[in-house]
Amino acid sequence: MPSPQALSESDRRIVAAWAADCAERVLPLFEVEAPDDDRPRDAIARARGFARGELDAAGQIRRRFEAGRAAHAVTSPAAVAAARAAAQASGVAHMGAHALGAAAYAARAAELAEPRLPADRSTDRELRWQLDHLTDPVHTALRLLPTLGTDSSGPLGPGLLARGDLGEHIRAVQHAIGSATLSP
Repeated sequence: MPSPQALSESDRRIVAAWAADCAERVLPLFEVEAPDDDRPRDAIARARGFARGELDAAGQIRRRFEAGRAAHAVTSPAAVAAARAAAQASGVAHMGAHALGAAAYAARAAELAEPRLPADRSTDRELRWQLDHLTDPVHTALRLLPTLGTDSSGPLGPGLLARGDLGEHIRAVQHAIGSATLSP
């Protein structure tokens, strides 16, 4: 039985564009440090191509780790988080839950890029932007995902995305969209 975190291919295509938008907002944080490394930009372009139906899931699944490797090419925490946001966006072809990972890493990158601001201010601004850019179909598809930490068969399980600031951001997104599986 497939994981509820996977979403149908049509729903993954819907959320891939939003995940790419989230990652692209912070991409300059990576590119300023590694201007000749196009792996995160390519991952975002592939997420958009998948969203448009130009690329198949199988081909993208094989390439989903390329942008993540780019995180090792930079040193600033904001640039690392930006590369990971792009990697999560490219992973949506494999599993829809990665869209929330892209949003969470983008929020982390935004926060780390503005160390003089209170963390909650930059994170809240990013969350507002992400929620403002949810189309009705993206909202509907994201509501199908299980609540963070309740299903161990994917990125929303008890691992890395469930902890710390990443988990807080995903919980905030899921709360804001009124995830159908949220407990009261």
